[in-house]
Amino acid sequence: MASITKSTNGRKTIQFTSIDGKRYSIRLGKTSLRQAEAVKHKVEDLLSSKLTGSTPKRETSEWLSELGDDMYDKFAAVGLVEGRCRTSLANYIDAYIEERTDVKGSTRLVYVRARQHLVQFFGSDKRLRDITPGDADLWRVALLDKGLAENTVRKSCGIAKQFFNAAIRKRLITENPFSNLVSVATANTSRMYFITEKESQRVLEACPDAEWRLLFALARYGGLRVPSEVLALKWSDIDWANERFTVSSSKTEHHEGGHCRVVPMFPELKQLFMDAFVQAGEGQIHCIARYRDKTCNLRTRLTKIIKQAGLSPWPKLWQNLRSTRETELANEFPIQVVTAWIGNSMAVAHKHYLQVTDEHHKKAVQNPVQRVHAGGCFERNRVKGKNSKSTLLTSIPKKTAQCINTGLVPMGHTGLEPVTSSV
Repeated sequence: MASITKSTNGRKTIQFTSIDGKRYSIRLGKTSLRQAEAVKHKVEDLLSSKLTGSTPKRETSEWLSELGDDMYDKFAAVGLVEGRCRTSLANYIDAYIEERTDVKGSTRLVYVRARQHLVQFFGSDKRLRDITPGDADLWRVALLDKGLAENTVRKSCGIAKQFFNAAIRKRLITENPFSNLVSVATANTSRMYFITEKESQRVLEACPDAEWRLLFALARYGGLRVPSEVLALKWSDIDWANERFTVSSSKTEHHEGGHCRVVPMFPELKQLFMDAFVQAGEGQIHCIARYRDKTCNLRTRLTKIIKQAGLSPWPKLWQNLRSTRETELANEFPIQVVTAWIGNSMAVAHKHYLQVTDEHHKKAVQNPVQRVHAGGCFERNRVKGKNSKSTLLTSIPKKTAQCINTGLVPMGHTGLEPVTSSV
């Protein structure tokens, strides 16, 4: 498929016919025949992969990644490879974010945050192909050293993988230096907090108006996400007759059937819905209308309200409200029903939402499991002894029939049923 030509001055050239039928040449300069043969094999492998639409051999890809820019440009000039990426890290990520018109604004903010972490560490002029897996490891350590939470670092690692996977698909680089970094979020039970009914009522009393009371209650008793699901809720979504409402979810809409869910109008919500509806302005579409400005920081406002209620703000203010409600509901309803109302999967519920509360422990010790003796004659009773210590009674009361063999006549071979003639 390819051949080597020699010049009188010792220079060598690789010649080949490409899939377009044209003849091309790659001038190697002065080199040994052995080296020229090695290059010839790489050219033939690249030609074969272009012809079949397959990926070149691993050793060929690794050889190309280590090839100098001048020689690599010769391969690119004859169409064997894509032009090598000389775009800086910052320019590439900016272009990537600009191209992603399919993502929501909140996702775009996550991209921008990950870009800042990358550029601050590597520099804006760092080339993509110059970042190694070792560099990626050091970047992750640097994020932790800055005091970022483990899950925050994992999220940034996941976005970095996404950036560089896209670069591979564009054939700008051959490997992803971030591929081995852990990016799956882990459950942080230390930041879970169960908001009791007493605390919830104190916060509701401290809310400034009916809309804020409904907003808080939708998270605490309805399990809605804040701000996306709460602010999307419309009065037309409320089914007063059947005491339920439809929640539109932008977070799960890309999953099959995840664009919306139907949630019961729990007793804790019913009056708050009515109060907000009575105070709603004429023609008001959304249930929460006064706090829709993106500059309105609902977390900051809730923190102030909690302090006004005489309480200390808990971690993950809004998510722990959802977590509390899902935990409560899981104590009363089957988990598949609860996750359908809350809008997450069973796996996510168990990993990130369901809590073990003090009430679970109290219930466990206040309601011991009654065990029955295998022989059916054991009753578990506790009485006070002389030393005020509980002792287990294993004796059977006198008036209680004892389960002992009383010498009953053994049953015959025919059993209790009358003998019947054979058919």
